[in-house]
Amino acid sequence: MSKETSKWLNTNVLVGFTDKRGHAWHYRAEDQGIEPNHYPGPIPVTEVKRRLFDWTAEPARVFVEDRFGLRPAGHHLGVTASDNGDILAIHTDEYGIHQYSTWLLDNVAALLDDGLAIGSAGLLRNRKQAWVSVEVPDNITTPEGVEFRPNLLACSSHDASLKTRYKRVVTNVVCDNTMNIGLREDGQDHAITHRRNSNLQLLSARDALQIVHTIADEFAAEVKKLCQTTVTDRAWRAFLDAHTPIPDEPGRARTNAANQRSALTRLWTSDNRVSPWKNTGWGVIQAVNTHLHHEAAIRGATRAERNMTRVLKGELAKHDRSATATLHRVLAAV
Repeated sequence: MSKETSKWLNTNVLVGFTDKRGHAWHYRAEDQGIEPNHYPGPIPVTEVKRRLFDWTAEPARVFVEDRFGLRPAGHHLGVTASDNGDILAIHTDEYGIHQYSTWLLDNVAALLDDGLAIGSAGLLRNRKQAWVSVEVPDNITTPEGVEFRPNLLACSSHDASLKTRYKRVVTNVVCDNTMNIGLREDGQDHAITHRRNSNLQLLSARDALQIVHTIADEFAAEVKKLCQTTVTDRAWRAFLDAHTPIPDEPGRARTNAANQRSALTRLWTSDNRVSPWKNTGWGVIQAVNTHLHHEAAIRGATRAERNMTRVLKGELAKHDRSATATLHRVLAAV
């Protein structure tokens, strides 16, 4: 069972700059505990360290027990939490532990000048995954009325579900969604495999700031392009046929597809997170992205956990790019 209950999200995820973007969608005042997890401005490095990364992942010997007794499992490495002994993972002995406090905080802290600050940080999957987001203080609003925040996202894991990665993403303020539609899949993203003796050549603060501003320029250009792309009602229906086709055979798949198309159309026509850009390419991508974040079926995890895991693994970026490619194909055909 996922541990990312509302209480977990409101105590183990820190959200900054709420004066600029409001509360996170999973915010629940009653689950805040003694200390609120929302900060009106940037999140101090000391707070991230104290509240999230005040423990370490420790190597541990692995044993097997069978009819021959208890024996050490050679060439295997356990990873446990220093504060409570939780078993985080078992790997081969080639695995290298990347401490969150070092790889996500100390390394990122070196970038926090020239206008960059921590905008969010959190733990997921019972502390097996973590992230820290570096942001500029102010939202950016395009001439088309799209408000967003560029991020340099640092993430890692102790269970090998994520490489340690520094990547470019965008937060869409109106719906608290993460988007990646116009950003290159390669370049400016740096991943380090969890291997013994792995190390990081840290970006300079100037390089990091340039990356964040490059995100803003690229994303704004893509928003402008999509807002200038006309999508007629006929083209919208053609997009739905390509993006969410209805199977010929009756059954659950057909019902699910019909429900998804209905939800997308509702977002397109009457939801204020999408409808202001109806009949544009941006409206199409916004409908698809908002549906995935807030309405698509989720199994085996809470929605917030699944959304963030998709961001960290790059799945949302691929989804946005796929929807954009589908839209261009449809417009070329109609």
